[in-house]
Amino acid sequence: MTIHAQALLFDNDGTLVSSLESVQRCWTRWAVEYGITAERFGRIELHGRPAAEIAADLLPAHAVPGAVARIEDLEVEDVPNGGAVLLPGTRHLLGVLPAERWAVVTSATRRLAEARLAAAGILPKTLVSADDITRGKPDPEPYLLAARTLGVDPADCVVFEDAPAGLQAGRAAGMTTVALATTHQAHELTADLVVEDLSALSVLVTDTGVEIAAHS
Repeated sequence: MTIHAQALLFDNDGTLVSSLESVQRCWTRWAVEYGITAERFGRIELHGRPAAEIAADLLPAHAVPGAVARIEDLEVEDVPNGGAVLLPGTRHLLGVLPAERWAVVTSATRRLAEARLAAAGILPKTLVSADDITRGKPDPEPYLLAARTLGVDPADCVVFEDAPAGLQAGRAAGMTTVALATTHQAHELTADLVVEDLSALSVLVTDTGVEIAAHS
């Protein structure tokens, strides 16, 4: 299967880098600080969602801004402790792409996203973060904003995601979706193409765009 595109849009956590252990460490500490029981905390989907939405699920509205600032501080402070580990295939794939052909679209705040990306040695020209949008994934707004910033029709974009919420956002934006089975089982992911990680893909940049193929 070969996918033709004008731009590639990458989720960050679980797609380009792994921050799962850091997320678990920081959010568990955060939950204890805010008196949230392990049982209640365990029912909340953490991955691929903005911190403000997670906090709003767990706390009264007046406490959310302070709680969001606190989790951002915890996660940024944890980056040097292995908070952003490059996933297989990331460096090679991004190294092939011209800067204007790709963007990072993350549910993290800009401060946290830039800290994790810098730690992993990734410097995107275009970054869409939680600070740039009003509705997070699974709403299509983040991916539509990235396409608009790159000046590319959404139909000519490919979304790379590891989380169901992100894949749903990509589909809702009218984009082709590629799922990476890095944080979820392949059968839990609905996409045009499902692969283990970015190392399963090859990318060819042509005069007319980008061609993506899965290794057989």
